[in-house]
Amino acid sequence: MPKTPTPADHFTFGLWTVGWTGNDPFGAPTRAALDPVEAVQKLADLGAYGVTFHDDDLIPFGSSNQDRELILKRFRSAIQEAGLKVPMITTNLFSHPVFKDGGFTSNDRSVRRFALRKVLRNLDLAAELGAETFVMWGGREGAEYDGSKDFAAAFDRMKEGVDTAAGYIKDQGYNLRIALEPKPNEPRGDIFLPTVGHALAFIAELEHGDIVGLNPETGHEQMAGLNYTHGLAQALWAGKLFHIDLNGQKSIKYDQDLVFGHGDLTSAFFTVDLLENGFPGGGPVYEGPRHFDYKPSRTDGYDGVWDSAAANMSMYLLLKERAQAFRADPEVREALETSGVYELGQPTLAAGETAAALIADPAAYEEFDAEAAAQRSFAFVRLNQLALEHLLGAR
Repeated sequence: MPKTPTPADHFTFGLWTVGWTGNDPFGAPTRAALDPVEAVQKLADLGAYGVTFHDDDLIPFGSSNQDRELILKRFRSAIQEAGLKVPMITTNLFSHPVFKDGGFTSNDRSVRRFALRKVLRNLDLAAELGAETFVMWGGREGAEYDGSKDFAAAFDRMKEGVDTAAGYIKDQGYNLRIALEPKPNEPRGDIFLPTVGHALAFIAELEHGDIVGLNPETGHEQMAGLNYTHGLAQALWAGKLFHIDLNGQKSIKYDQDLVFGHGDLTSAFFTVDLLENGFPGGGPVYEGPRHFDYKPSRTDGYDGVWDSAAANMSMYLLLKERAQAFRADPEVREALETSGVYELGQPTLAAGETAAALIADPAAYEEFDAEAAAQRSFAFVRLNQLALEHLLGAR
């Protein structure tokens, strides 16, 4: 049976998701534009916790200050009446033609200054609305031609932009953190910081990296042939999983933005297992919103838009139920033990043991029976079968 969400589930949606009109590179919109206030009301009716947006999703690019304030006043009233939160906002540095060569890394210095000023303005808005996360997706930060960029300078400029924004947050005393969103390509031929690993390495070079983390998206990792759950796990292990974008993706192709679980269902199961149950041996846990960054099918009208929004939340709750049953199953716990999953949590070196002590221990090498150890069966197939049986509701 479909699951009914409540705000306690902390499900959030971007205005750009339910508000997507169905336009794509090959076709015109198939739905009329959606009033953000209507989106807020409908999401609240469906049981969502919050709504997120790019600045341009709510306030048309180039709006006057007077029009901007009128739009914001109406939006504030709508979210207050609906009881929704705004846990995250972001800035659009990719739609307008001025950003065709990027925002922070454009070869045009005046564009970089405009982009950074646009970001700072929206950090003020994020703080005003009570957001805790400011996502940065560098959709146009990249290149099609390798000779078109001084790559060292590009990374310097990106560092300059992110550090300036993070420093501004600290100077203003805002309760905000920045979350970088990796993506390998599209719309640029190659985007800077294409994966979780690239972004983590970049954060390590920042002056204000303590408040900069990640917002990994399902499809962005999977369209590069990578494992989304592994990416989440590394970001979580590093203390850098600040936000998540959930959707569905079927293999290596364009960014599909399907309903969560409508792509790689097994991966979605293990994603929810990690988010809800944490690591088998304990460790850091994710406590942020469960944010859906998807596109309702352009074949559907607004009936399908709201059905798909409900489907995201229901799919997550169904997978949560299955994942909790999986972890609670005594046979699964025994299989985890047999497969050595808990053993992996034991340090390789004993407490206080040094490399010299390891070298001096003949049991570790000289007397180690590699042939006998090679006979161990880890029984990973059985463990995975148990997971799939729980996923399918067969247990």
